[in-house]
Amino acid sequence: MPIRFGLDRLLAEPALRKPLAGKRLALLAHPASVTADLTHAIDALAALPDLPLAAAFGPQHGLRGDKQDNMVESPDFLDPQHGIPVFSLYGEVRRPTPAMLDTFDVMLIDLQDLGCRIYTFITTLRYMLEAAAQHRKAVWVLDRPNPAGRPVEGLTLRSGWESFVGAGPLPMRHGLTMGELTRWFIAELGLDVECEVITMDGWQPEAAPGFGWPLGERTWINPSPNAPNLSMARCYAGTVMLEGTTLSEGRGTTRPLELFGAPDIDARAVIAEMHSLAPDWLSGCRLRECWFEPTFHKHAGKLCHGVQMHVEDCSYRHEIFRPWRLQALAFKAIRRLYPDYPLWRDFAYEYEQDRLAIDLINGSPILREWVDDPTAAPGDLDALARTDEAAWTAARSKLLLY
Repeated sequence: MPIRFGLDRLLAEPALRKPLAGKRLALLAHPASVTADLTHAIDALAALPDLPLAAAFGPQHGLRGDKQDNMVESPDFLDPQHGIPVFSLYGEVRRPTPAMLDTFDVMLIDLQDLGCRIYTFITTLRYMLEAAAQHRKAVWVLDRPNPAGRPVEGLTLRSGWESFVGAGPLPMRHGLTMGELTRWFIAELGLDVECEVITMDGWQPEAAPGFGWPLGERTWINPSPNAPNLSMARCYAGTVMLEGTTLSEGRGTTRPLELFGAPDIDARAVIAEMHSLAPDWLSGCRLRECWFEPTFHKHAGKLCHGVQMHVEDCSYRHEIFRPWRLQALAFKAIRRLYPDYPLWRDFAYEYEQDRLAIDLINGSPILREWVDDPTAAPGDLDALARTDEAAWTAARSKLLLY
């Protein structure tokens, strides 16, 4: 049976749309919000006379996905084709204002996620649910696959570490779809909100070769500019931590967030040290020494010695690949090889001025402190993470829709 995403079902099944009759609708979407034939959701919905769109909303990187880097804001604008306002939730505001909420009765949310806590579309989902509950608006979530599949990995975000890149006490790799996350937010936050999840038909998160993404059935569209393929989605729960370091994460190359490096490290020595410290943390993929020169962003125009994670060939083992541990181990190897290396990037990350980016990304200082402590072993971090992973795996079981 061919897979059908939530958007495709809403378009194809008039009975699903019936409760929306007479309602003013808004759409929260980004570039990957497309139908099976690659029509964007805003155009597909506008073509249906029984689903009049009154407004649209764009998350980080914009409705059209035009903003290349983080912390590059998008303005509000009037859609030239449909004549409706498009409001930015990554511009002057992160949460919808009362004036924005006054434009609709029902919010349709159609966002492709990457299955990682730090991906800010999750936070935008939370903020919209909270605003809808406060202002008595309805929310319909049009579900899409989690391309990273069901595996769970990483430390749970600690209390007090919530931010725009940390929407709540989730592990780094949560293993839920956006529809399932919606159910979790409503329960976790105790929200009284009218909400529907339009589920997918035929999603098989354990099926090879996609293990979450329907390879061969659906085209990959970048949900954000530096999410170019399934390989990136698989690595992202680890490589996103590079945003909090001085190492390049490959922005400015054609393989962003699948590799890391810098002009002043010996990547071959780093790989050897990783194998020496915790060889089992490297299972399920291949690591390759490489050289690259970013055209923009960190180390732009400089030759970097780096490491690329390969997760697209027969070496990929979905059930044992652990990108968060792998990237943490790389940091530990660099710290052991270069004790004084300026690894942690000190800058205002997602507008947070007083906390290190690496700590915001991880939802606590635990990982950074483990990297910097010369007496801390891989087993110490593994024990903490396993406890969190087991607790989340048990808690999420009642949320699963597939």
